[in-house]
Amino acid sequence: MKKEQVLARLKEDCLVAVVRAKDLDQGEKVVDAIVAGGINFIEITMTMDDGDPVEFIAAMSKKYKDNDKIVIGAGTVLDPETARQVILAGANYVVSPGLNVETIKLCNRYRVPMLPGVMTPTEAITALEAGCDVIKIFPGNIVGPSAISSFKGPLPQGEFMPSGGVDVDNVDKWLKAGAYAVGTGSSLTKGAKTGDFGAVTAKAKEFVEAVAAARAK
Repeated sequence: MKKEQVLARLKEDCLVAVVRAKDLDQGEKVVDAIVAGGINFIEITMTMDDGDPVEFIAAMSKKYKDNDKIVIGAGTVLDPETARQVILAGANYVVSPGLNVETIKLCNRYRVPMLPGVMTPTEAITALEAGCDVIKIFPGNIVGPSAISSFKGPLPQGEFMPSGGVDVDNVDKWLKAGAYAVGTGSSLTKGAKTGDFGAVTAKAKEFVEAVAAARAK
């Protein structure tokens, strides 16, 4: 999928599911449960207790290659070496908890959207200058939805996606504040810890409905 298509779809869907898998088997069940709940953007993190997350990305990319709704990405990417690995494995976008300019350059080379994590205006400006189209605000629970308007005051050209602390009961506040999209992880997937993947699907549906309701206002 081309970079422009990924960004357009991200803005349209407004919702990214962050998957921190225990292992490949559990991870696949989590992804399937999330997809069943209607979330199309899946961010598979590089933090996995047992197994190779790059292999996991490759497997999910292959599994859903004929479903043009599903967009597989990689999260917790800390360096350009890992970024190249996940892109070659099939990741359509790359996300990081921090800002690494060399990682951004690598993703630009392959024309893959790179969303670096920032907490300060200086970091946001650096990300913009490096060519990032959407910037991740992380951890979102530390700063809250007002951070969007605070960033957009001096940087109206910036687009921001919060991650961390985003839940069904506050997603409307983030979108009202001007978020390009939102990322959610632990609140969405906590049912997987006890093997209750039905709860993951139910929560995914709640998120989809909450986002739709917020955008309809």
